[in-house]
Amino acid sequence: MGESGEPGEGAQHAVVWRNRALTLFDRVSVPVAVCDVYGAVLLANPAMAAECGTSPGRLRGRDVLELFRPRESNQVERIAQALRLRHRSRYQVSVRWRAPGGGERLGELTADPVSDTVEETPALLVMLRVLGEAAPRPADAPVRVTSVERRILALLAGGATTARAARETGLTPDGVTYHLRRLSTRWGAANRTELVARAYALGVLAAGVWPPSPAGDE
Repeated sequence: MGESGEPGEGAQHAVVWRNRALTLFDRVSVPVAVCDVYGAVLLANPAMAAECGTSPGRLRGRDVLELFRPRESNQVERIAQALRLRHRSRYQVSVRWRAPGGGERLGELTADPVSDTVEETPALLVMLRVLGEAAPRPADAPVRVTSVERRILALLAGGATTARAARETGLTPDGVTYHLRRLSTRWGAANRTELVARAYALGVLAAGVWPPSPAGDE
């Protein structure tokens, strides 16, 4: 600051360049967002918001991997581990999401860790590449649920806590929560009770069996 207490020339230049960067961020046609290290959206441009059929402000705080669902869960687990170790690589995740018109789209998220210093916990600069529309799933096509997800659902139906489900499946509690959130988003379930009900209705869990088990298990 100067002697009068007003911001110095360097600070004023920083404000000017920040405003210019935000203007460019808003005007770029590529869907872009800035997220924290856990994937919560801090800032999104209009192009990113348009892919979700909403405004940029309404995306703030949303989980980017709930908006754009990973097609392979192991991709996300590898990235999360790398970020915990403060690796600075570029990460790519194949995703699918519901378009504003009701169809489903396929694309690729690219996440670049960014921060002022190596020691700082990085933010993620996330860009979306739209690859096209997904082919509609036939009404009689089987429900796609991984073996880990089936096991978690069975444990949940039997009253298991997140911690117990983690022990039984060899995942972390965060890993179990991640799978449950993916299933809830996929099936539109509001809570775990509804999630279990959907699993039975879709034939993922075997009916009339105790303890609960995935359908098809002997």
